[in-house]
Amino acid sequence: MRVLVVEDARSLAAVLAEGLRDQGMAVDVAHDGLEAAAKLDLNAYDVVVLDRDLPGIHGDTLCQMITERDDRVMVLMLTAAGSPGDRVSGLTLGADDYLAKPFHFPELVVRIRSLTRRQPFARARTLRAAGIELDPLRRTATRDGRQLDLSVKEFALLEALLRAAPAFLSAEDLLEQVWDEHADPFTNTVTVTIGRLRRKLGSPPVITTTPGVGYRITGDFHGIAM
Repeated sequence: MRVLVVEDARSLAAVLAEGLRDQGMAVDVAHDGLEAAAKLDLNAYDVVVLDRDLPGIHGDTLCQMITERDDRVMVLMLTAAGSPGDRVSGLTLGADDYLAKPFHFPELVVRIRSLTRRQPFARARTLRAAGIELDPLRRTATRDGRQLDLSVKEFALLEALLRAAPAFLSAEDLLEQVWDEHADPFTNTVTVTIGRLRRKLGSPPVITTTPGVGYRITGDFHGIAM
C-alpha cells in the first residue's frame, strides 16, 4: 500500500511517515499543496492523508482536485477543527473520511486500511494462494496453517505479489509499492528481501523469478472478501 502524507507541520509529518512505514506502508510526504499535487501527478497512491489547512494549495482545493481525477485516490482529511459542521463540510468536498486532531495513531492506521477496502476496485480482505493466507487488516500470514514470522517489508512484499497474481511485478514495481520515492532503483534490496521471504515460505517454492520480467506468485490464487 502506498500512502501520501500531506502535512505542513514537518515534525508531525515525519512522525506519521515513520509510524506508517513501521506498519508496512510505502509513504511519501509533501509539506504543501503544490508539492502534493506534483507527487500525485508522478506516483500512484492508495490513500492520501490530507491536512486541511495547507499553504500553496489549500487542502479543500486539493481534495476537490483529487476527486476530479480519473485515477481516484481515497482521501483521509485531517484537521484541528473537529465540530460536526466541519466534518460535514470536509466530506462534502469529497473526502472519504475525516479525522480531527489530536488523534490516536492506531485509529489513523485502522482508518487508512479501511479506506483501501472502499476503493472503487475493492481489495479482498483475505488473500490466498498455494496454501498461503494473508490478512492485511489483522497483519497475519500463514502457509498450510503455519504462522509466518515476517518482517514488515517481507509482509508488504508478499501482499503486493498476492494482489498482483498471476501477473508479474518487476523490481521497480515492488520498490514503488513496498518502499517509497526515496528507494534507490539500483539497490538489491528487492532481491535480498525476496530471498528471505522464499526461505520463510518454505517448500514447495511459490515465488517465480523470470529474468527481465520480474516476480510472481504461482499456484491457485483467489482473494476472499470477508
